[in-house]
Amino acid sequence: MRIIQRQQKKNKLLDLCVVGLGNPGNKYDRTRHNAGYDFLDRILDIKSLSLENSKKIDAQYAEISIGGLSIGFVKPNEFINLSGKTMSLLKKYKVKSTEDILVLHDDMDLEPGEVKLKIGGGHAGHNGLRDILNNVGDNFVRLRFGIGHPSDKKQTNAWVTKKPTPAEKRGLSVAFEKCESCLDDLLMKKWLIVMNKLHSNEH
Repeated sequence: MRIIQRQQKKNKLLDLCVVGLGNPGNKYDRTRHNAGYDFLDRILDIKSLSLENSKKIDAQYAEISIGGLSIGFVKPNEFINLSGKTMSLLKKYKVKSTEDILVLHDDMDLEPGEVKLKIGGGHAGHNGLRDILNNVGDNFVRLRFGIGHPSDKKQTNAWVTKKPTPAEKRGLSVAFEKCESCLDDLLMKKWLIVMNKLHSNEH
C-alpha cells in the first residue's frame, strides 16, 4: 500500500519585508536612532495599517498586498543593537531570502536631508547593522536616512539616542518626503528606479 505523505502546511512567504530599526519605548521616541521606526510609521499611516504584536517574530507586524505582492512591515521589539534576532526570525519564517528584506535605518555618514538606497555592504559602525550582519549576512537592501554626526566621535552613543535639532528634523522630513514620492516603486522592489529618483535629486 502506497503511503501518501501529508504535505506540511507552509506559511506563504512574503515578496518583501520592510523593517524599521529603532529603540522601543517612550524614552527613545523620535530620537536620531529611530529614523527607521519613524519612516515605517509614515508608511503605515499612508497605507492605513496598524501593527500588531507577533510572538513568532518577536516584533510588531502588519501585512498588505499591493500589485500582487505580499508585503510585511516590521518593527522589532528588541533594542536596535540586537536587530539581528528579528532578522533571523524573518529569514526563518517570512522570506525566501534576505534579498527580500528592506531595512530602514539612520546613517551618520549622511547629513540630515540625505537619503540613499543601497544593496549589501558593511555596517559602517552602526551597531544594529553589525548585529544583523553577524546573524544573517549582508545580502539585504537598506534605505539610509542621514542624521549627521557629532564633532567628537566619543559622543556617538549619546548623539544617536538624543532628539534631532529643529534643523535636523526639517532635514529628516525632507528625506522622508523624497521617499514617499517614490513609495510605490520602493514597495514594488524597483530598486534601480528608486535609486535614480533619490540619488539624482540631491542638492
